[in-house]
Amino acid sequence: MVVAAMMATMSVNAQNGYDDTKHEVAISYGIYSNSQIIDVYEEMGSAIVGSRFDNEKFLGPIGVEYFYHVKPWLGVGGVFTYGQNKQDVFSSKDKVGVSKNSYITVMPAVKFDWLRKNNFGMYSKLAVGATFRNEKFEKVDPLYSNYDDNNVHFNWQASLIGIEAGSPTLRGFVELGVGEQGIILAGVRCKF
Repeated sequence: MVVAAMMATMSVNAQNGYDDTKHEVAISYGIYSNSQIIDVYEEMGSAIVGSRFDNEKFLGPIGVEYFYHVKPWLGVGGVFTYGQNKQDVFSSKDKVGVSKNSYITVMPAVKFDWLRKNNFGMYSKLAVGATFRNEKFEKVDPLYSNYDDNNVHFNWQASLIGIEAGSPTLRGFVELGVGEQGIILAGVRCKF
């Protein structure tokens, strides 16, 4: 009954405040990005040859995005994300070094606002681009060598459902999807 009352209230609201905004900027933090999942599979592969990882610390993905609304329901723009993974590497019981991976991703994106109200909205988002990955290994054991490598690979974000709430110009949001921004991400969006 509460949901039905909320929906009735929302449908009575006019859309003029929200639909007048053309630009939006957002900052988000997510969990379980593509890069984090790839790192887990790489660790499983290394475990087969006898390596072990400990003290693992993930940062991010931290996302910044911008959209320009060419129509009230359609925004085009881009997404930038940063993530980092740091962990100690062991062979048998001895620590041999520290592994540090960082990921910078740039993706053109499109956002479909399929429910637009002054204080509430629902949307979907698709972004496709490239991740610039830096992998470093700093040795502790003299039998090992330092390693530093850069590579680029394809990446994406497909947020199936996003929910935002707040004022017509400042909103908090949560998204569920898959990709470099994470399976679940949350943040703040400013519209002007």
